[in-house]
Amino acid sequence: MWINNQSSLDDFILLGFSDHPWLETPLFVIFLVAYIFALFGNISIILVSRLDPQLDSPMYFFVSNLSLLDLCYTTSTVPQMLVNLWGPEKTISYSGCVTQLYIFLALGSTECILLAIMAFDRYAAICKPLHYPIIMNQRRCINMAAGTWISGFANSLVQSTLTVVAPRCGQRVIDHFFCEVPALLKLACIDTSVNEAELNVLGALLLLVPLTFILGTYMFIARAVMRICSAESRWKAFNTCASHLVVVSLFYFTAISMYVQPPSSYSRDRGKIMALFYGIVTPTLNPFIYTLRNKDVKAALRRALTKEFWIRTR
Repeated sequence: MWINNQSSLDDFILLGFSDHPWLETPLFVIFLVAYIFALFGNISIILVSRLDPQLDSPMYFFVSNLSLLDLCYTTSTVPQMLVNLWGPEKTISYSGCVTQLYIFLALGSTECILLAIMAFDRYAAICKPLHYPIIMNQRRCINMAAGTWISGFANSLVQSTLTVVAPRCGQRVIDHFFCEVPALLKLACIDTSVNEAELNVLGALLLLVPLTFILGTYMFIARAVMRICSAESRWKAFNTCASHLVVVSLFYFTAISMYVQPPSSYSRDRGKIMALFYGIVTPTLNPFIYTLRNKDVKAALRRALTKEFWIRTR
């Protein structure tokens, strides 16, 4: 007990890429550039969605929520990674590790549910166009978004608690570059099969149920799109869904490969690659996916830049 109490006060050591020191400087530059792009892209989406009256719709309300999630997602891990890559110190405090774990899990859980709500929004817009303003009214959108965030943080409280209560018997070397469930459970000095089973059930519910809902929703959407006579209208309907489908594919593929498996079968190299993908790559790409494929967002960005240019040149 004395050892456990003492270890809980010590810093954790994040090994990260210490076994490949020659990679640390190039990775520092790559992560820094990716983080800057993620900040710029997501902040731009949030500002444009909130300030441009032509983007005042449920779809862009949820897109701005997704951008806020991605902004917080990268900020919860990347700055610590940059510090560890740049300097000789590879540590994070116990409280910092628990906070990082809780926030990262909360934001990931929230994104699972938010992507499902965004699919429902596309279903209502395409399959129920006449009832869309009533189905997705402002009050309902706000309640759905609030429920999504609350559910994500509540789930994280359970999962992070199940992770940190496992005794570590003084072990504090995490073979990862941030505090994550599988890597932390690897430190446990007891049989964690019960913890793993509970976490797997929660992970499956949070990942597979929304994903099943999304796939079912898009089956209805595809059937409705096929009934549209005009090729132009059909393409427009498809285009509004394509960005969301790309984001769903990027997020769920990596999340399921990480969390719907026993942490005891966790592969450190595979875990690091997957964590890089959904922790940095996906949040960086999301705003550009929505921007490059969406004429409304591109037009809003042009209007905002033109307005700023005229203000500065007057």
